[in-house]
This record gives sequence, structure tokens and C-alpha cells, in this order.
Amino acid sequence: MPTLLIADDHPLFREALRGAVARVLPDAALREADSVDALYALVEAESDADLLLLDLNMPGAQGFSALVHLRALHPQLPIVVVSAREEPATMRRALDHGAVGFIPKSADAATLGAALTTVLDGDRWAPAAAFAAPAANADEHEAAQRLRDLTPQQFRVLQMLGAGLLNKQIGYELGVSEATVKAHVTAILRKLGANNRTQAVLIAGRLALDPSAIVPPPEEVE
Repeated sequence: MPTLLIADDHPLFREALRGAVARVLPDAALREADSVDALYALVEAESDADLLLLDLNMPGAQGFSALVHLRALHPQLPIVVVSAREEPATMRRALDHGAVGFIPKSADAATLGAALTTVLDGDRWAPAAAFAAPAANADEHEAAQRLRDLTPQQFRVLQMLGAGLLNKQIGYELGVSEATVKAHVTAILRKLGANNRTQAVLIAGRLALDPSAIVPPPEEVE
């Protein structure tokens, strides 16, 4: 009996996806998460899961960052991106960053069934346009490689930096001291090869769906 994880912040879409999966794989055990933090906990609890269906716009992550980080933490877990962003370049970037498949949210039940069967059999599946699109550029691959070195807590701090939070605010959200946050920021800068918070966020922003829309955070004295 396969175990599938569904990560999407929209309850109605999770319900629709759950129903579609149940029709294709009636014996599958389904588990759900509605945020990146909940997803990390779910993956830890379901370490033997057969497949993760991941939305790109999960709260707590930007673009392909969650995909990249999860692939680093759990390389044994196949991930299929399920997204309303159906541009060929977006689909190709997901594959380049380690997804075994990309299923557009507009796909019908027959397409979803074919895709799930293919990836559970160990092959990749995506619309033909994804494989014909240009590969992700070298800067994006370099950013992904650096992001893989972050610990889960450092990844959370980086996402909060990208959201514009200051050290004191991050400490409050995580329940840690401001000194601990500063230590995390220092480690993040070192691992990303950045000189300051702005550079760190811009490096991580290369993995955003729209990198040009990334807003640099306020600087602090570390």
C-alpha cells in the first residue's frame, strides 16, 4: 500500500487532489500538510513515504527553495510538483532541481493517473513542453547547491529574512534568543557565500518563481 504526501495550502485543492488520487490508487494512504513547517514534520514522521505531491506556493518558502531543501534532507523521497504555474520554463526548472515529475493543476483525472503510475514505477513524468524548455541557468544551480548545505533551522531563518523580518522578530517566531538568530544568520552568510543579509536573500531569490520580484530585506548589524 503506497503512502502519498500532499502538500498544498488550499484546503479545496487538497480535497480535490485527495479524491483524484483515491480514484487512481484506492489503497493509497494519504497524508497532508498545509505549510512548509508542517511538511517538514510530516516527512520526518512518514520517512518511508512513496511520493510527495508538492505545491510551489507553500507558505514558508519561495519558489523552488522547499523542493531543493527537501531533496537535500530526504534524497530517498520522490517529489512531484503540482502547480498552477504551467509555463514550460517553470516545469523544466522543477525537474532540474530534482523533481521526478510536474503535474499541472489543470490536468484531468486520466492525466493525473498516468503521471502517478509513471513516477511510482520509477520514471519521470511531465508535459512534453517541459523537456523542450531551456535548462535552469548556472547561477540558479549554484544557488541551489549552496542552499542544500543549510540546516532546517537555518533554512527557516533564511525564509524569514526574505520576508523582511528582523532578528528580534525571527527570534520571537522561532522561540529562540536574538543571539541565536544572529548565529544562524552568520552561518547562513558563510554557507551561501554572502557578505550581508541582502546578498543572502538575493542568492536564495534565484530560486523564486519570479526572481526579479525579490525585495531585499532591511540590514542589521550582526
